Amino acid sequence: MELEKNLPVILLADEDADECNLLKKVFCNEFDVVSVTNGLDCIDFAEKNEIAVALVSLKLPVMDGFEVLNVLTKNKNFDDVPIIVITDREDSEGEARAMDSGAAEFLTTPFNETVINYRVHNVLARYENRRNKIEQAEKDKKIFEMHRTMELDELTGLYNRTTFYRKAANLIQAHPETKYYIVYLDISCFKAINDLFHMETGNLILKTAANYFLKTIQPHGGLCSRIEADHFVLCVPQENLDIDGLIEGLDSELQNLGISHNILFFAGVYPVNNIYLPTDQMCDRANMALHKIKGNYMNRYAYYDAGMREQMLQEQMIVRDMNYALKDGQFTIYLQPVYSLAKDTIVSAEALVRWFHPVNGMISPGKFIPVFERNGFIVRLDRFVWEEVCKFLRAQLDAGIDIMPVSVNVSRLNFYNLDLLEFLLALLEKYDLKPEMLKLEVTESAYTDNPQQLISITRMFREKGFSVLMDDFGSGFSSLNMLKNLPIDVLKVDMAFVRELEQSDRARTILRFVLGLAQDLGMGVVIEGVETQNQLNYISKLGKVDIQGYFFSRPLPIEDFKVLYDKYRSNRVPVL
Repeated sequence: MELEKNLPVILLADEDADECNLLKKVFCNEFDVVSVTNGLDCIDFAEKNEIAVALVSLKLPVMDGFEVLNVLTKNKNFDDVPIIVITDREDSEGEARAMDSGAAEFLTTPFNETVINYRVHNVLARYENRRNKIEQAEKDKKIFEMHRTMELDELTGLYNRTTFYRKAANLIQAHPETKYYIVYLDISCFKAINDLFHMETGNLILKTAANYFLKTIQPHGGLCSRIEADHFVLCVPQENLDIDGLIEGLDSELQNLGISHNILFFAGVYPVNNIYLPTDQMCDRANMALHKIKGNYMNRYAYYDAGMREQMLQEQMIVRDMNYALKDGQFTIYLQPVYSLAKDTIVSAEALVRWFHPVNGMISPGKFIPVFERNGFIVRLDRFVWEEVCKFLRAQLDAGIDIMPVSVNVSRLNFYNLDLLEFLLALLEKYDLKPEMLKLEVTESAYTDNPQQLISITRMFREKGFSVLMDDFGSGFSSLNMLKNLPIDVLKVDMAFVRELEQSDRARTILRFVLGLAQDLGMGVVIEGVETQNQLNYISKLGKVDIQGYFFSRPLPIEDFKVLYDKYRSNRVPVL
């Protein structure tokens, strides 16, 4: 059948010619009316052509109207096509059955032209409205998904920064009677994890942490967000936060991943006391608290206090000026002598860095070193110190002075640089020095971060002739296990033991034990932090150990150290 007009199509299935002619007359100006005389032709045309509406008589040959209705209503292609049945006025049972079978409307014969026109147009309008609602619902769904995608972090499914700021502000202000915490968390040395393992491992850690936050925070009225990288922020009602339990549970989840690296989250907590403070400032304050303890393995979280703002401003100044300070020569090395009780003279020294700021004067290492360890600048500063020490040793040798070895600190971030050993050997070659002239001090925290890596690099150090010292021994909680595994030459006992010698029997007992253990293991010992005559008197009874502390000398500028060293040279037994 060929369509005569470019109009919507009404398919008319009726074998009564008079009824067909009347219907064609009613709709000929608005529709292209196609008529068939049996149910099979009706289905065939409908399946091959696009129709706007079908008018189907229940009394059709070959296939009756009920069969046609059953076929078309089960075909998803006709979900948007209304099927109107044509019945006799007396056939109320047929009307009901047709409506139950999915008919959109019914027309009764004999026809009333006005009624037919209204009913068909009403059905078409109803279906058009339904289509519009479906289309709008689909659009709304797409818009919702788009907004949801824009609100969420792609990797973890948590809220992103912008969304968290908005939703946290709304939540806190909507419930002024509820006290909230903002908790800022991140992972210690996460960059190193990505460097050591595949990025997929880092992503697995982040997704595991995110799932843990979702199941522990969100059901209790809280919000979870991944702000960036390995930084997460939570907004939690104070009554629902057990910070110790939160961190312990997170540790357990991460340990179950079976990754051969100590993955530790640290947290800063800000108690919200001003519900109208911008959320980003709340997060900044929680982050300040985090920075106070990040890397401190004895304390995994801290609460914000007002003094932290001043600290934040100071840290911003440090970060702002650090690169120029290194270029401008504001950093310099000091040397603190190490005394041998057995030889009664200086036997070595430790190089320590000092920062003389042109405006703020001398900045304490306790203020800038932790900042540099967090932002990675410590790697550049360490290398500067190493080279300055090599320059000093070379100058001493050129002056004909019998030099002593100098120890330098190797911060834990250096162990993630593959060229560490190569850089040190290149320095020695540049200044024509021997490895035994430069001692390397590592910290217990470096072992805690990645034991296997530190063991491996330490062995390489010693194979090349370097002596390795363990600084601040006893400050952490893995000391004995570390001694069992780590190949080191000298233990530098943490000054905390020395400070308690005069008051604590336990401190004295532990110190005796450490010295005996070191002797049995063939290690040397340096006692740090000796400040009083009483401390020295007690230590001198324990054996032939070396001493470092203010009782003998503070760290000195190089020129002052040379003067002090000259005083001891006549009594000194040569070491090198």
